[in-house]
Amino acid sequence: MLRPRRLAGCAVCLLGCAVLIFTGFGYLAGLLQDVPHVRGALVGGATAAAATALGTLPILLSQNFSSRTYDCFLGFGGGVMLGATAFSLVIPALAAAKTGGAGNWGASLSVGAGIMAGAALLLVLDRCISTDGILAHDDPRTAHSLKRAWMFVWAVALHNLPEGLAIGVAYAGVDVDKANSLATGISIQDVPEGLVVALALRTVGYGRGLSAALGVASGLIEPVAAVAGAVLIGISAGLLPFALAAAAGAMLFVIVNDVVPEAQQNGNGTWASVALVGGFILMTVLDTALG
Repeated sequence: MLRPRRLAGCAVCLLGCAVLIFTGFGYLAGLLQDVPHVRGALVGGATAAAATALGTLPILLSQNFSSRTYDCFLGFGGGVMLGATAFSLVIPALAAAKTGGAGNWGASLSVGAGIMAGAALLLVLDRCISTDGILAHDDPRTAHSLKRAWMFVWAVALHNLPEGLAIGVAYAGVDVDKANSLATGISIQDVPEGLVVALALRTVGYGRGLSAALGVASGLIEPVAAVAGAVLIGISAGLLPFALAAAAGAMLFVIVNDVVPEAQQNGNGTWASVALVGGFILMTVLDTALG
């Protein structure tokens, strides 16, 4: 259990960080007053990064989730992401292609090509950057290596890149409600992601503060990628259908290749699957009944 002094110290640090973050983003939002889609992308990406940071709190507070709770949370986030991919990326991509003059066949084939391109890009990144062995205990002399920790953070940051791009593209090309739903879904999935990064680093001997800090760092690429995606679409609106589809393909690859296997590997597959269905149902409600 945390001592009162340590708990108070953590609370003061978190409050100070929150004030700095909100002050900084408030200043940037003011600068971007005339470009609302970029401002929305910045806020959406920052929300996702904050959710990643939120996942590291149990490490700072010396708390642990059971594997079942973690797997259910991950499965629920996967279901939310799956629903957001369908309703906030694929369907708007088809609509944007038709608005641009494509027929039914042309729209479906172009969106399909975009989905394939996005998934292929993530497959290439997955092959080029691997976390296998980064946190292994084989060599005690390197178990506490900062270089190995940063390699792990870098790999997770690459995983967050398409999520940030998806947020930016959504704010630039679809209505705000759907973009908010997508950002919400990604943020929910990012909470256990921040937790697993911090837990992995803590397991190999890093301190609570450093483990949490590197977990937070792993999500910082999302607001940067979100702004980049929004700016790209702002420059060339004709890229919107393909960009939305590519973001959907990247998200689908993340769900199938990372989120679902991770949620199933600890023997809690049924619980995680039920949570995934629940997450998808929630996203269906948010994007249709309430949209």
